[in-house]
Amino acid sequence: MFELDELVAEYEDVLQQLSDPAVIADLPRLRDVSRRHHELEPIVEAYRAYRDTSTDLELAQEMWAGAEGADRELMAEEVEAAEQRLAGLEDELRVLLLPRDPNDGRNVIIEIRGAEGGEEANLFARDLYEMYLRYAERTGLKVEVLSSDPSPMGGFNEVTLMVKGADAWARLKHEGGPHRVQRVPVTESQGRVHTSSATVTVLPEAQELEVQLEDKDLRVDVYRSTGPGGQSVNTTDSAVRITHIPTGIVVAMQDEKSQIQNRAKAMQVLRARLLKAEQDRQAAELSKARRSQVGGGGRSEKIRTYNYKENRVTDHRIGLTLYKLDRVLLGELDEIVDALLADERARQLAGAGAV
Repeated sequence: MFELDELVAEYEDVLQQLSDPAVIADLPRLRDVSRRHHELEPIVEAYRAYRDTSTDLELAQEMWAGAEGADRELMAEEVEAAEQRLAGLEDELRVLLLPRDPNDGRNVIIEIRGAEGGEEANLFARDLYEMYLRYAERTGLKVEVLSSDPSPMGGFNEVTLMVKGADAWARLKHEGGPHRVQRVPVTESQGRVHTSSATVTVLPEAQELEVQLEDKDLRVDVYRSTGPGGQSVNTTDSAVRITHIPTGIVVAMQDEKSQIQNRAKAMQVLRARLLKAEQDRQAAELSKARRSQVGGGGRSEKIRTYNYKENRVTDHRIGLTLYKLDRVLLGELDEIVDALLADERARQLAGAGAV
């Protein structure tokens, strides 16, 4: 438990820093210290409860050893209850001490695109967009639309969101990948079920100091904003397209009327993509078989299927099927999200062994 004692000492130091005027005045440092406080607090609380319960167990065992008759039976029950509490706290600490996801605590950028299925795929992209808006509202996350490219029938060719909150990454990181829908499209006159898909990409927000961009590596183009069908919606060159020359990554923004605002949002998304690309590269060195989130966006590639006729949603990664698609689309994603997080923890524990 020496490691835990060190974490308690660090937690006490973090608490002092949070009341230090110099830290409070330094916003980047305050953000980092606050994040560390958020990480350490549940561990320290569980460890303190573990120590208190250990003390209770020792006392109960001593009293049991000296008791007789009915008192001895009563103390045996106290010992058993304390042992059960201690075992539960050990399991809790084992989970809390697993290696943290380096992106925990970050805001996230979500990119949703219509993939295979034409306009029906774009309409499904809007359904996913609305599902995440409702989920964010239910869980206290804040959403800002960074950019959107509406399709002719009211769907989205592409829409990009910033989701803000301490739990944003933890709650949304497993949403990245191809999503498949099976339903009768509004464009279908024969009542036949079609299969279409949309892709979701989930990126951790990157800070400027984490991803430094040099002007020589950027090509910036400006042009007039356009709406559905290509018509101009602005009389000035306010839209911005930034190309990161070394990687070929392109980000375009046109929703704001100001070129400066569009450039700032484009840089924000570009940093997030570059950070994720670097994290993926590092992960690929450890796992050659790792696949990207989006894949080809094809109908046969999917992480989740939404079947309207059966009111069914199936997450194929964990084999979870729920017959409550209508509720899921209203933002009730907790059952799926919690199951994915539990599966992630189980796999981590299996790899880590006993703590």
